[in-house]
Amino acid sequence: MEGGVGAYTRVLGRALADLGHEIHVFTREEAVNASEHRVTVTSAAARPWNRRTFRQIQDWIARNSLDIAHIQFQTAAYDMQPAIHRLPAQLDCPVVVTFHDLREPYLFPKAGPVRDQLMNKLAMDAQAVIAIDRTDERVLVDEWQHPNVSWIPIGSNIATRTPPGFDREGWRQEMGVQDFELLLSYFGFLNESKGVLILIRALANLVGDNVPAKLLMIGGRSGASDPTNAEYGAKVDALIDDLGMADRVIWTGFVSDEDVSAYLYTSDVTVLPYLDGVSLRRGSLMAALAHGRPVVTTYPIEPIHEIEEALVLAQAGNPHDLSEAIKRLWINFLRLRQLGRAAERVIEPFMWPVIAEQTVAVYESLS
Repeated sequence: MEGGVGAYTRVLGRALADLGHEIHVFTREEAVNASEHRVTVTSAAARPWNRRTFRQIQDWIARNSLDIAHIQFQTAAYDMQPAIHRLPAQLDCPVVVTFHDLREPYLFPKAGPVRDQLMNKLAMDAQAVIAIDRTDERVLVDEWQHPNVSWIPIGSNIATRTPPGFDREGWRQEMGVQDFELLLSYFGFLNESKGVLILIRALANLVGDNVPAKLLMIGGRSGASDPTNAEYGAKVDALIDDLGMADRVIWTGFVSDEDVSAYLYTSDVTVLPYLDGVSLRRGSLMAALAHGRPVVTTYPIEPIHEIEEALVLAQAGNPHDLSEAIKRLWINFLRLRQLGRAAERVIEPFMWPVIAEQTVAVYESLS
């Protein structure tokens, strides 16, 4: 299953198993044959999630004698349906909920108070909640006044492990990228909130300013959860054609984690122009930092001091500001190297063994 929440769950499950725990994952039918050592995946949930799914989950918990039920929550991952919000109240074991994003879905800014009520119920019926973003933590503590909130960040879903025999220059040549060219990379789906249309316009600006830039689009296009991604992808394709950038954009398609790692290493700068601002909930950001990539992204809603030294920031939704930020790096090789070293420093607290230990501490607090 393509998507950040699925990748997060897989890597967290592996890290918890490395600590000696037995992990079971209940998820959609698409995840068939996904079990790994000490991580057993039950792919039984058909769409939509409903009362029948609840009965399956209750039976699954009893059958495996589970100590904790841990819900990984993001609205799109459950088809924007309300049923999942009622699940904690139906279960006979302690429930932890990780909120991957408390904000309203980007394409539905007027979701209204009903959504807030459902989200609040999901949180309050759980014995503990985890926020992966500081802004969400503040909402859970200050506004919703949940009694048991932990901030546990996400790490990179992509390990820094390349295919055997990886050669950076060889991979660049195979993609038709010359030594003198600036290779930008983007990692993630084509989602409205991620600003890819702005990125394509910024690329056109760079080319117009005689910067020999190309753009490497790493990974699948639409993912498994948000049906609007395909529509947005069509807009991206149309803009590329309109601006004459087709020969400047390289698509990898959905590839293995090792290939993602290699493609990140082949690039000079990773550009992530989130329309809603950079935040610690972005797995694509963590992947870029883990690979020591200089990152150009957009100003956060609230300061994120943990990683700010590794970022170059531009105004969200402003292709000119984005291209100017990239161009300044293009002419300053020393700054590029400084950002790469900073990325390697700031990523240390976001390593998965640390995240797994923090998660276990939340579980143990409920025993």
